[in-house]
Amino acid sequence: MNETIKVILVDDEVLFRKGISFLLDKEESIEVIFEASDGVELIDFLRGDNPKPDIIIMDLKMPLLNGIEATKIINKEFSEVKIIALTSYDSKAFIANMIDVGAVSYLIKKATPQELFITIKEVARRGFYYSDYVMNIIQNDVIANKKSKCSFDTSFITSRELEVLQLICKQKSTVEIGEKLFISPRTVEGHRNNLLLKTESRNIAGLVVYAIQNAIVSLDI
Repeated sequence: MNETIKVILVDDEVLFRKGISFLLDKEESIEVIFEASDGVELIDFLRGDNPKPDIIIMDLKMPLLNGIEATKIINKEFSEVKIIALTSYDSKAFIANMIDVGAVSYLIKKATPQELFITIKEVARRGFYYSDYVMNIIQNDVIANKKSKCSFDTSFITSRELEVLQLICKQKSTVEIGEKLFISPRTVEGHRNNLLLKTESRNIAGLVVYAIQNAIVSLDI
C-alpha cells in the first residue's frame, strides 16, 4: 500500500495511547492524525471540519461514551471509516459484540507491535482482518446463539458470487481473488458489491459474519 494510512487513536489511558502513537509514528505508511480520550471527543472531531481517518483504533471501556456506542454512531454517520476494536480483556462476549456493531478487526492490548502493524495494514488493504481465533469466536457465537438458519435459501447468490464469497471469508484481497478465479479486480469488486447488496451487509466484515451465520460458506480454520 503506497498511500499513507490515516489513523485515529481512542483510549482514555494516556500513557498507553501515547505508546501506540510513538510506535505508529515510526511507520512511514501510517500517520496518526488525532488522539481522543473518549467517544465524545472522537465524535466531535469527526463531525467537525477535520480530515477523516481511514482507520480508528477504538478502546472499548471509556468514560462518557464507550467504544461500542461510539462504533454504532460512526457506522451510521461515517460508514467508510474502519474500526479496530481494542481492549485489555480477551473476552469472547466483547469480541462478538463489537463484530455485531460493525468493528472490522479486534486487538488485545497485550498484542505485539508487529501484530498491531499487521492488523492496521491488513484492514487498510482488505477492509477487515480477523485472526483465526476471532473467526472461531464468530463461528462459536453462531452455534451458542443458534443464529444459523439451516433452511437458508442461497439460490439468490450465483455460483461465481459464492466462489468470491468463499475467498473473501478466507481473507483474500481483491487482486488475490481475481488471480485465483482468473477474473479482473474490477469484476471481483462487482461481485463483492452485488453480495453486499443482496445480503444487506454494511461492509466486508459484515458480509463475512453473514456468510458464517447463515452457513453459506465453510471455513477450513
